[in-house]
Amino acid sequence: MSSVNDDFLVLHEFVKGAKDKLSREVWDYLIGGAEAEVTLKRNRQAIDSIAFRPRVLRDVSQVDCSTTLLGQKLRIPVFLAPIGSLQDLQPGGGATAARGANRFGTACMLSSRTEPGLEAVAETSGGPNIYQLYVRGDRAWVDDHISRARQTGYFALALTVDLDYYGRRERDLAKRHVTTARQTVTGDDYQMAFCWDDVKRLKDTHDIPMILKGIATAEDAAIACEHGVEGIYVSNHGGRQLDHGRGAIEVLPEVVAEVRGRAAVMVDGGFLRGTDIVKAMILGADAVGIGRMYGYGIAAAGEEGVVRVLELLENEIRTCLGLLGASAFSDLDATYLHMASPVVAPHVVSAFPLLEEGY
Repeated sequence: MSSVNDDFLVLHEFVKGAKDKLSREVWDYLIGGAEAEVTLKRNRQAIDSIAFRPRVLRDVSQVDCSTTLLGQKLRIPVFLAPIGSLQDLQPGGGATAARGANRFGTACMLSSRTEPGLEAVAETSGGPNIYQLYVRGDRAWVDDHISRARQTGYFALALTVDLDYYGRRERDLAKRHVTTARQTVTGDDYQMAFCWDDVKRLKDTHDIPMILKGIATAEDAAIACEHGVEGIYVSNHGGRQLDHGRGAIEVLPEVVAEVRGRAAVMVDGGFLRGTDIVKAMILGADAVGIGRMYGYGIAAAGEEGVVRVLELLENEIRTCLGLLGASAFSDLDATYLHMASPVVAPHVVSAFPLLEEGY
């Protein structure tokens, strides 16, 4: 009998596996972006526009791929970014994803718009995990969710701040497809009204590290630091919100320069390969979120698929570090990078050109 390790030797096999299992509507929800999908494509274009300058004749017989995020040890500098309606990809939803991440040795950021809910995920996964909250109610509603997350062991709270209006995801609109979470969503007006004064109130009220997810400029990173936010999460929602934005890794350097170590810097947006992760770390990220990549894994093979995706990423990261002449991320700096022209046209899975060749 074959195992998931035998069935998936390279990451692109998960993409095919997920597409074969999902309906066209759910597949398009997973891969789609907003409007013309320009931001989505720029995420990949920005990553592919960075080349490496490797060093040689270094002792790389032992390579350490681990890091820490807000005091938590991660086996690799990768966490699972929140995916709403994850249960549409796999029935176990957030519980399946968190179990896979925690088994491997990293964190899952659980979306508040995925099932089975924060308590059930905490009970079955073991942690370490982060709770991501959309503001869908009044102050009491928000305070209740944060208190529950803290009581059940989530080590940080992430507030998504780039979804004041739900992005026009035309793949979904054209098919009249509504995810299970969007079918029951209420309280959009609370998210629209959420502002810096609310961030201050929450920082003053709750004793839990706070992450702001959706930072896209140095200016907002500076304000976040002034409010004592512990995590600055550079993200454009995978290109699913504001179209015609910049690629996430293009934004990263200005945010890192502004933060100056006052907070952890996280990033997501188009990251699919180990080399992508290493580039972000060189540019100053403390950890990198993957969304669609583990979405492919969980859709293709459930919990085992999540674990295997992370194992393959670890293999790619270790190989990349060794070939750069580095035994740890601390060995790397900006001299290892060089701007270059992309060699493939960017799209949601352009990191896997072998898919187009039938492999």
